This record gives sequence, C-alpha cells and structure tokens, in this order.
Amino acid sequence: MKALLDTHVLLWAAAGDPRLPEPARRLVADPLNELWFSAASIWEVQIKSGLGRADFVVDARRLRRALLAGGAHEVAITGEHAADLVHLPPLHKDPFDRLLVAQARCEGLVLVTHDDAVAAYGPGILRV
Repeated sequence: MKALLDTHVLLWAAAGDPRLPEPARRLVADPLNELWFSAASIWEVQIKSGLGRADFVVDARRLRRALLAGGAHEVAITGEHAADLVHLPPLHKDPFDRLLVAQARCEGLVLVTHDDAVAAYGPGILRV
C-alpha cells in the first residue's frame, strides 16, 4: 500500500508514541508498504509548534530529515492539490487535513488517519 500518513499518525509513528493505534503500527512496520508524508504536515508541525501546541512539540526540520533518512517519501504541495480542494465538501475545517485529503486523491495514495472527520471523506481514507 502507498500510504500518506496524516500529521498525528506521522508524529506518533516517528516518536514511537503509544497513542499510535495497533493497526497503524503494523502498517508502518510492514516493509511492503510505501510510506509518504506531506510537506503540509511539516508546515503544520512548524506552525503549531510555534504556537506552543503541546501535541506538536517537535523540530520540523529534524522530523523531515529523520523521515527521509528512514525511507519515507515526501509529497510536495502543488497547485493541482490546492485546486482539487474545490471537490471536497466542508466536512472538516482544518485546512491542513483538507489538503492531505486532496493530495492523497491526486497522487493515488491512501490517507491513513485517526481523525473521524477526515475519515468521513470516504474512499481512499483509512481510519486507524
């Protein structure tokens, strides 16, 4: 599976956090899966860390380097991704999550999330 990890799943997996659900833990550990992260997640981490959010206490630059060194692939943000947002109903207000949904759809990736609101976008989303 080509899996795009949503930001919290990404952070939990990178930190070995016990909040990472077991299905996500197995998915991340399976060498047959191709793991992807979005530049939007790195941007989100940087912004929310700068705002002092306790759940985003991580150095975004170090996180990105570690993900790449671990074999994860990065999805850049493109104009196509931004334009695809027009096709998404307003099920979720978080612009980062909405962009991740659009990226997954445009790039043929399965978005792996723990967020019920993101999972409501349906096909192509795996809620763990």
